[in-house]
Amino acid sequence: MTTPHGDWFQRARLKLRHLQLFAALDEHRNIHRAAEQLGMSQPAASKLLAELEYLLGVSLFERHPRGVEPNWYGEVLIRHSRSIIAELDNAGEELAALREGNSGRVVVGTVAPGIDLLAQAIERLHLESPQLRVSIDTDVSQSLVEALAEGKYDLVLARIPDKLQGNRFIYENLAEEQLSLVCRQGHPLCTRDTVGLGELAEYPWVLEPPDGLLRQRVSEQFLRSGVALPRQTIETRSVLVSMALIGRTDAITAMSSDVARLAFDPRRFHVLRFEEGFSLKPFGIVRQKGRRLSPGAMQLIQAVRRAAEHTAARTQA
Repeated sequence: MTTPHGDWFQRARLKLRHLQLFAALDEHRNIHRAAEQLGMSQPAASKLLAELEYLLGVSLFERHPRGVEPNWYGEVLIRHSRSIIAELDNAGEELAALREGNSGRVVVGTVAPGIDLLAQAIERLHLESPQLRVSIDTDVSQSLVEALAEGKYDLVLARIPDKLQGNRFIYENLAEEQLSLVCRQGHPLCTRDTVGLGELAEYPWVLEPPDGLLRQRVSEQFLRSGVALPRQTIETRSVLVSMALIGRTDAITAMSSDVARLAFDPRRFHVLRFEEGFSLKPFGIVRQKGRRLSPGAMQLIQAVRRAAEHTAARTQA
């Protein structure tokens, strides 16, 4: 016997009918009853099985007077046959649901400030399409757009990277990311109505590494104001590490206002009122030009737009 590998199923001319026969034989352990289930004659079922055994060069079932029993080879094919049939059934259900626009799967990536918008969008979307599955990743804009180009995502919520190829993507602006300066409750600056950079520079800071967009924005603010950068800076990309550090020291951290609202307990942490204000450049929906999106992905885009409009109206009120 030659061990099957590579394109063995093509050389063996494996058909869906073979897979259905394996599943039926596993259920009934009788060729006659399996053939009845598939709407074919017993001789036709026997011929189909014998044909595949000949092409594979192995026996798949042990024949007995009262029926058949799969051997090790048969067990392997039965297991995979059932898996393939189940996947085909799932594909059929998903295609039918996609035609109705109420199911399917959407894979989306987002920068931190897009998390709250996505949460709002999915909450509304699942009321309209409860069967729609949404998978979410978080990363920086450059990585998200690169992965989008590779087909990993249906769409991403990101900023426009410096080297974005405009002929490959469609960008739709959503919002500008506001930043918050956070410290522990009881910090010496908590009693101040507003704080300036000079006062902030006197304390340690917890920030992203120098290549991070937020870190660059903070450094730019200090340099533009002519204030020396904080002498002590602890670098981390982890929100949890930032929380632990500022919760135990007089350190200050800067982060997305949306993330601050989601992650920081106001009983433990305090958002400082910075007199000049902080913001990053806008972020929005990025998708590949010329790629046809599924109905579910288009529904998600509409829900994100509504969430952005709602958030903007709430902020202005």
